[in-house]
Amino acid sequence: MTLFILAAGMGSRYGGLKQIDRFTEHGEFIIDFSIYDAIQAGFDRIVFVIKEENYDIFRETVGKRIEERIKVDYVFQGIDTMVPADKIPEGRTKPWGTAHALLCGKEVMNDSFAVINADDFYGRDAFMKAAEFLKNTDENGAHFCMVGYMLGNTLTENGSVARGECHADENGYLTSIEERTKLNKEEGGAWYEDNGETVHIPNDTVVSMNFWGFTPRIFDGLQAEFDAFIAKNDQAADPLKTECYLPTSVGKMMHAGDCDVKVLTTTAKWFGVTYAADKPDTIQKLNDLVKAGEYPDGLWK
Repeated sequence: MTLFILAAGMGSRYGGLKQIDRFTEHGEFIIDFSIYDAIQAGFDRIVFVIKEENYDIFRETVGKRIEERIKVDYVFQGIDTMVPADKIPEGRTKPWGTAHALLCGKEVMNDSFAVINADDFYGRDAFMKAAEFLKNTDENGAHFCMVGYMLGNTLTENGSVARGECHADENGYLTSIEERTKLNKEEGGAWYEDNGETVHIPNDTVVSMNFWGFTPRIFDGLQAEFDAFIAKNDQAADPLKTECYLPTSVGKMMHAGDCDVKVLTTTAKWFGVTYAADKPDTIQKLNDLVKAGEYPDGLWK
């Protein structure tokens, strides 16, 4: 099984390349904890999607210290990757989004795999549940999974966040994801504005944190969705910033009957660095997990 790590984002709200920002006295990054958990869960290969200009620093910091423990490959996401030159608006510098990022790995992905963000801590339970699902899934089929988190385990005190509110049927299969772009933490949950009305969402609401499990069949539908997105991008309100998102693309495939998605609910706590002010709290949480014995003091010693 492969773990595909999305690491090409700009991190605009954070202000820097947060994927390789150090969070422990051993110089470890959040991504190190995800890789460590993935190895424990049985993943045997990592594929990073990064910007080509970040390859040297990424390999020197992250790649080299894990290459003896797990197979590592890299693919690159650029604005001209799989995009015709005449479809790239003049002045475009922003990547094309998470669906495009995954497509950049199409030629090297030939087994079942999970997809995560590089700058998020997901917790070992999430990797264990995803691995169990993938081990028991036909690699030729279009049966996918998504790890769902309790909203209350994903919020920050330092600003609003975007979360995908998940809805599933009685058998636990995803029926829809509603994007909530400005959720603010409050007692018992979070709130957002909808047409001037304040809407409250409780802490036990299941949300997506972009942790997916796929077979190679995902690429058939994903390519079609991205091609359609590029074809219409010049009609977008802001063609310099529009993105093709993985949850949106999977949702369209799902509603077309091309796949199904099992929601794997986890009690794990997600945390990360959406904002720079999140860093001290994230450092404290990682140190607490080490002190509790859930991780060794020095992951790669």
